[in-house]
Amino acid sequence: MRTNYYQMMSMNKIRCAVIGIGYLGRFHAQKYQLIPNAELVAVCDVNPELCEAVSQELKVPAYLDYQDLFGKVDAVSIAATTNKHYQIAKACLEQGIHVLIEKPITETTAQAEELIQLAKKHNAKLQVGHLERFNAAHLALESHLDSPLFIESERLAPFNPRGTDVNVILDLMIHDIDIIQNMVKSPILSIEAQGTPVLTKAIDIANARITFANRCVANVTASRISFKTERKTRIFQSNSYISIDYHNKQLAIFKKSDEEMFPGIPAITRDQKEFDKGDALLEEIKAFLQCIENDTTPLVTGEEGKYALETAEKITSLINNNLTEHYA
Repeated sequence: MRTNYYQMMSMNKIRCAVIGIGYLGRFHAQKYQLIPNAELVAVCDVNPELCEAVSQELKVPAYLDYQDLFGKVDAVSIAATTNKHYQIAKACLEQGIHVLIEKPITETTAQAEELIQLAKKHNAKLQVGHLERFNAAHLALESHLDSPLFIESERLAPFNPRGTDVNVILDLMIHDIDIIQNMVKSPILSIEAQGTPVLTKAIDIANARITFANRCVANVTASRISFKTERKTRIFQSNSYISIDYHNKQLAIFKKSDEEMFPGIPAITRDQKEFDKGDALLEEIKAFLQCIENDTTPLVTGEEGKYALETAEKITSLINNNLTEHYA
């Protein structure tokens, strides 16, 4: 009897597939092949030419219909367009398949909540791909956080047609929304927001001022029409000022010294840290597989993905309302 391709896979490896193998999905597939406890058993995309090309490149079977993966995989990365996230993730979770889903988790918070409940019902892991959580500079930052008072974040990028299926809030700003909400860990009290379309029909540049119940204030700006790439966050605390450059993986920590700069005025010390470029996507996928193996909570949960989406929805709604009033 001829041995099935999937029966040849090692029994102690997690059988993985990637659904949606465009720009980012292809990277997901490549990373799975670098991880010893994972076996990339298939890729899937509705584009037959893309399927064939990636199948040949990575030497794995390719499918046009993700449902053909059922029974063949233990875990999937979903890197399809956002409007397909809910449909694909729902079907996979109902099969008990563990899901790593790219951000934003879904189009609506109602869809996100349904996925969260499905994951619980079927004992499947649901991790959301907020990649900056795995940035080496961000990981080093966490031990220095102490009740932030004010946070300023800028995420700027040159225009790229890839990603324009959503507005800049869901495309770029949602990274910083997730990071800030994870830092502050306090309910949102109020949001003010402004933005506008420039090159597309969706919002291309946006700013939001978020006030939390603990009185921390975050000022967040995102643009996909910049001439340069910049991903910086500044955190002001009672005992320190922290500057993090996500793009260049640099962290600077400023603190008051015991010495005086002027009579009665303490000097300021600076601790500058630079990190190897590393591979945040590889670390993200490793963490996903680790939570499956150890039956632990994902580092970025479905609930956190939903919370970031909920805030992004509120910001989008405020901007759209302001635009309607402006052009009325």
